[in-house]
Amino acid sequence: MRLYEYIQQGGLIMYILLFINIVGWAIMLSKAYFLSVEMKMTSQTSSDIQKRITDVGEKDATSKIEIAKQYLAGHVMGAEKGLNTVKIIATISPLLGLLGTVVGVLKAFHVMSQTGLSNPASFAQGISMALITTVGGMIVAIPHFVGHNYLLGSVDKLESKLEQEIMEKIL
Repeated sequence: MRLYEYIQQGGLIMYILLFINIVGWAIMLSKAYFLSVEMKMTSQTSSDIQKRITDVGEKDATSKIEIAKQYLAGHVMGAEKGLNTVKIIATISPLLGLLGTVVGVLKAFHVMSQTGLSNPASFAQGISMALITTVGGMIVAIPHFVGHNYLLGSVDKLESKLEQEIMEKIL
């Protein structure tokens, strides 16, 4: 059986899973690229932040550190943008798969109540939908969960590196 046939058998829920899978992968790939570029540009970013701090004109070291933390937090917040969407996709995908399971089993029992067991192919179609959507939900959720954790670790690494470089420049 081909992938398209599996998606068709899963019905609307599989199309929703396919859509959110594409969106999630687009976000994860763009974030991975963005973070790799940011890791290479940490010295330039830290210099920009240091310039902003000197433009403020604070002479006190404690004030400089607080201002640096604020600028750094803003920069990191921009780097984290989109990661919550990946986390949401990782969280709701198994739930959508479970919803497909329930809908498929409901269809199977509806067919059984209408025709009895005289038409096992119709009954099997509902059970097939149930199993396909469950698998689809897991296939979408697992890589998004791993990707979210990996990207979050990359953001943490970026933040740590920037903090270290900024502190070296302002103190």
